[in-house]
Amino acid sequence: MVTRFAALSLSPLIAICAALFAAAPAQAQLKTVNVGIANTSSDIGFFIADKKGYFKEQGIAVKITPFASAALMVAPLGAGQLDVGGGTVAAGLYNAVSSKINVKIVADKGSIREGYEYSTLMIRKDLVDSGKFKSFKDLKGMTIATAAQGAGSESQLNEALKKGGLKYTDVKVVYLGFPQQLAAMANKGIDAGVTVEPTVTRAEKEGVAVRASKTVIYPGQQNAVVLYAEGFIAQRPLAEKFMVAYLRAVRDYNDSLKNGKIAGPNAKEIIDILTEYTAVKDPKIYAEITPGACDPDGKVNVATLKNDFNFFKQRGYIPDVKIGVEDVIDNSFATAAVKQLGPYKKK
Repeated sequence: MVTRFAALSLSPLIAICAALFAAAPAQAQLKTVNVGIANTSSDIGFFIADKKGYFKEQGIAVKITPFASAALMVAPLGAGQLDVGGGTVAAGLYNAVSSKINVKIVADKGSIREGYEYSTLMIRKDLVDSGKFKSFKDLKGMTIATAAQGAGSESQLNEALKKGGLKYTDVKVVYLGFPQQLAAMANKGIDAGVTVEPTVTRAEKEGVAVRASKTVIYPGQQNAVVLYAEGFIAQRPLAEKFMVAYLRAVRDYNDSLKNGKIAGPNAKEIIDILTEYTAVKDPKIYAEITPGACDPDGKVNVATLKNDFNFFKQRGYIPDVKIGVEDVIDNSFATAAVKQLGPYKKK
C-alpha cells in the first residue's frame, strides 16, 4: 500500500516536470529581433505587439533600443546590429542606400491624414493675435524651426510655403528639437516651427502657439516608416512573421482611433501601453493629442515620399544619389502579412 501510495503521489509531479521540460525548448526557440526606435508615439505598433504578445506568438523576442533619431539607426542597420528600425524618411536614408547600404522601407509607421495631423506647422500665438500672420504668405521673412536638416519636417515646411506662393529661401530656417521649439516660441526666439505631438497640444494649451492652418497642410505625408536591414530581409520567414505581429498591432491601434483622437472602444488599453512604453506618463495627454495615422495594411504613401525626395535633391541634400524612391521600398512583407491576416475590419 505504501508503494502504491508513493507512486500515485509522484504521478502528478512527474506530469508537471514533463510539462515544464516540454515548454522549455519552445521558450528557447524564440528568435531575438533587434529593433531600433525613435521612442515616439508612432512606435505604437512595436509597443502593442510586444505588450500583447503578438511577437511572442510568432516565435519572436524583441530587443528594443531607443535612438535620438532615425538617422542614427542607418549605420547599425547597415552593419547588422539592428534588424528593424523605425523613424522618419530623411535624406540620409537615400544617401546610405546609394552607398550600398541595403536598407528597405517595408511598412507605414506614421503618416498624416485629414483629422490626424500629428505633425504640423505652429505659429506663435502673439503673431496671430496681432494680425501679423493671417495666411501662409505672411511666413515671408520669419524664423522657422524644423527638426533637422534633410528631415521630412523641412519638406513639410516647404509645402506650407508653396501654399503662400513663397520659396524655401524666403524664410530663415533653424534646427531645433521639438521640446526646444516650444521654449523658443515662448521666449520669441523663433516665429514658428514644424513640430509633432505632444508638443503641438502643449503649445496650444499653454497659449504659446496655434496651428498655421485648420486643414491639413501636407495630406498623406509619410512621416515615419518601418525599415528592414539586409540581413533580416534574407531571413524571409522570420521577417514575414515580424510583419504579421506588427500589422496585427497596427490594426489594434486603428481600432482605437475615433474622430481625430484615441477614443475608440479599446482607447484605454492603447493609452495604457503608450504611457508604459514612452516618456509621457500622463494618460490625459494621450487622450487630448491628435494621433498620427498608420495604414492597417502597412501601405506607404509613395507619392509623398517622391515629393520629399525631389525636395531633398533640390536642396542639395542628396547630390550624388543614383537611386529612386522605388529602390528603397519593399512591399512584399506587408503584402504577405495581409494575405495571412485577411482584410482589416474596424471594430
